[in-house]
Amino acid sequence: MSEFDFDLFVIGAGSGGVRAARMAAADGMRVAVAEERYMGGTCVNVGCVPKKLFVYASAYRESFEDAEAYGWEGQAGAHFVWPTLRDNNAKEVARLNGIYRNLLANSGVRIIDGRARITGRQQVAVGENRFTAERILVATGGWPYVPEFPGSEYVITSNEVFSLEVFPRRVLVVGGGYIAVEFAGIFAGLGAETHLSYRRDLFLRGFDKDVRTFVRDEVGKKGVHLHFSHQVKSIEKLEGGELRVTGSDGDTLDVDAVLYATGRKPNTRGLGLDKLGVVIHKDGTIGVDDNFRSSVTSIYALGDVTGGPELTPVALAEAMALVKHWRTGKTAEIDYNNIPTAVFCQPNIGTVGLSEEEARQAGVSVAIYQSTFRAMRHSVSGRDERTLMKLVVDKESDKVVGVHMVGPDAGEIIQGMAVAMKAGATKAIFDQTIGIHPTAAEEFVTMRTAVSE
Repeated sequence: MSEFDFDLFVIGAGSGGVRAARMAAADGMRVAVAEERYMGGTCVNVGCVPKKLFVYASAYRESFEDAEAYGWEGQAGAHFVWPTLRDNNAKEVARLNGIYRNLLANSGVRIIDGRARITGRQQVAVGENRFTAERILVATGGWPYVPEFPGSEYVITSNEVFSLEVFPRRVLVVGGGYIAVEFAGIFAGLGAETHLSYRRDLFLRGFDKDVRTFVRDEVGKKGVHLHFSHQVKSIEKLEGGELRVTGSDGDTLDVDAVLYATGRKPNTRGLGLDKLGVVIHKDGTIGVDDNFRSSVTSIYALGDVTGGPELTPVALAEAMALVKHWRTGKTAEIDYNNIPTAVFCQPNIGTVGLSEEEARQAGVSVAIYQSTFRAMRHSVSGRDERTLMKLVVDKESDKVVGVHMVGPDAGEIIQGMAVAMKAGATKAIFDQTIGIHPTAAEEFVTMRTAVSE
């Protein structure tokens, strides 16, 4: 009989924590999971899933308008009802919460509801209860960050936006990352007067420059008021309940809601890691080795809390690699190269591999293939929306080292491109591939002339 209550105690029932718990239990380990908030973590509850549902909802207005040109009369006057979307989203999230709980229970994992604290190298407390475990895994993810300034108490974050009592007629989104750009598109699509404030001169830092400028122009076409090189200095709540925002330029803007999407911080508050000597980096992330082990040998961490790519599939891959390491003793193998990702702004972004700037900075001799065009559906609708496709090619090896797209279904298309890149596809292979006609995706295999080298 083991001296411990559990072989593994997981703190956090998000994507990574649940996957690790289930796999470890399948390997015969006695596993517990503690969760204080909701099953499925950020992705299921206030991230990927509800956000994508809201993106779908916000796109219908343009679809209704475009339908007129295709003979569907009377569609453009459709009326959006916020409580319907809000409540149906809540039902879907609740359904997924139940699925995650059942997945854990059916795997033999003990579920403990409450905020866990690590009280010793192999000890965990949840409320008044005390547990021991041979291994402790921290998978608590991230938490929205809002800087302090006069009136910061009036802002909302992605944690609250999906359950607002009243839909705002006017909204200011603050931030320049993918969450900010996505929510700006959501609010605008649902009919709100939407403003986006970002402190730098162009949003989506880290993405390919052509993608960033292209998205700026397309988002602007959809009615989002873009305020670059702009910072919020203060927010005042007026008598009628609206918020008066004063910017760094001295101008004021009256809105009904201010959404801050200015990044996320590791959710380690109150875990007790500092008291045990676990190495915490300046940005709050937990330091781990190649096997996700912290400086305290019995404590592990994975997912967003370790500062890697903040993507659900990455956390899942890390969880599987960690449990395999425990089972085999071999080093956990994770390939963080060429991770595809999508931004569900409108139009969508899909990207995998190196941006042109990254390739050039790495000393790669590049050839750039690029095309912009109006999607076929808009040849009839008349909508002024364009699509961008771009290939970054290493001239010496002919390998495609970056694929980027802005346009409808970009995420769906780039997933296939990521497989090709993992397989080492060259530009010659792209050229030899027969396209599917008529599709936007065929453009990736028909671009023959480099636009720059």
